[in-house]
Amino acid sequence: MSIGKLIIQDLRNIESVSVELHSDLNFIIGDNGSGKSSLLEAIFYLGHGKSFRSSKVENLLQHNKASFTVSAKTNKDCQMGVRKIFHGQSAANTEIRINGEKQTKFSVLAKNIAVQVITPESFKIFFGGPKQRRRFIDLGLFHVKHSFSDHWKEFSRILKQRNACLRSKTSGSTLTYWTDVFIDSSQVIADLRAGYVEELTNELSYWLKIMLPSVSNEIVIQYLQGWNSKKSLFDVLQQYKEKELSYGYSLFGAQKFDVRFLLNGASIDNQLSRGQQKLFLLALTFAQAKLIERVNLVKPILLIDDVGAELDIHSRALLNNAIAEIECQVIVTAIDKAAVEQLVPQKENYKMFHVKHGKLSVMSE
Repeated sequence: MSIGKLIIQDLRNIESVSVELHSDLNFIIGDNGSGKSSLLEAIFYLGHGKSFRSSKVENLLQHNKASFTVSAKTNKDCQMGVRKIFHGQSAANTEIRINGEKQTKFSVLAKNIAVQVITPESFKIFFGGPKQRRRFIDLGLFHVKHSFSDHWKEFSRILKQRNACLRSKTSGSTLTYWTDVFIDSSQVIADLRAGYVEELTNELSYWLKIMLPSVSNEIVIQYLQGWNSKKSLFDVLQQYKEKELSYGYSLFGAQKFDVRFLLNGASIDNQLSRGQQKLFLLALTFAQAKLIERVNLVKPILLIDDVGAELDIHSRALLNNAIAEIECQVIVTAIDKAAVEQLVPQKENYKMFHVKHGKLSVMSE
C-alpha cells in the first residue's frame, strides 16, 4: 500500500500540513531543523504508535498545543488516523480511527500500514548492543509470523513470574513450575526467530548483490538464541541455578537472543566503511520489507532520512538500482537536491517537495 494524502497537525514544528504523496517515490528537501525528519516521524508514528527519534511521546507535541494528529488516506481508500491528547505534561488519551471506526490498539493500525525507516541513527543496530538488533528482528516477526505477538506476550508474562521467584529467592515447586514453562516458551520463541532469520538471510542475499556486490557472498547473519546452542535450556539453567538466584533474574532464555552481522567471520562494523554499512542497513531493511509484503500482501512504506549522510555518488547510484526494484512507496529526505540527483528516475514517477519552517510545498523542476 501507499499513502495518498497525508495530514499532520501540531507535531513538532509542523503546525498544519496536508499533502498528496506520489505512490512510488517522494523527495523531501530542506535544511536541518526545517521539518523534513518530523514528516517522516509522523508517518512512522502512524504505523508504530511511537517515534524513532524520542522515547517520550510528549516531545512530538508542538509548543503550547494540547494535541497532535496524524492521518492518512491510502491508495486502497483506507482512512486512518491517530490523535494524541495531552493534559499538562502527561498524555491523557489516544484516539485511533480506521475508516471512521474507533480502535483501541496500535496493532490494528500496524496491520494496515507497515513502515520501515533508515536514519543516521540506524547505525545503533551495529553499535547499540543486542537490544537494537532484537527490536529490528522482532519488528519483522510481528508482521511476518502472526503468532509471534501472542507468543511473546505469554513469554514476557512467564519471564516476569520467574524473575520474581529468583528475586525473592523462591525455590522448590514454584520455581520449578515457572522454569518449566519458561523453557517451553523460550523454545517456541527461539524456533520462530530462527525460522525468520533464515528467511531474512535468503532475501538479504538478493539485495546485497544490488547494493554491495563486491562482498555480498561473504556476509552472513549469525543467530544466537539466548543460550548455548549445544545444550538444552534445561541443562543450562540447572548449571547456573545458583548464579541466577544470586543475581535475581533470568540470565539465559529467549530474552537474551542476538544476531550478529559477519563478513568473512568477523563483525561487519570493523570491516566496512560507514557508507558500506549504510548500504548494508538499507539492504537489510529492503529485505525485511519484501518479507512483510509477501506475507501481509501489504507493500511497506520505506522512509530514508538524510540520504546524503555517509553515501557518496557511487553508493547513491547503487541505492537507486535497489529503489527501482523494491516496488513500494519510498520517501527520501535530503538537505539539498544535489544529494538526490542519482536517485531521481528518468520517468516522472515521483514528486519532490521543499520544507521550510514546517511548511511543505511542491518543487518545480
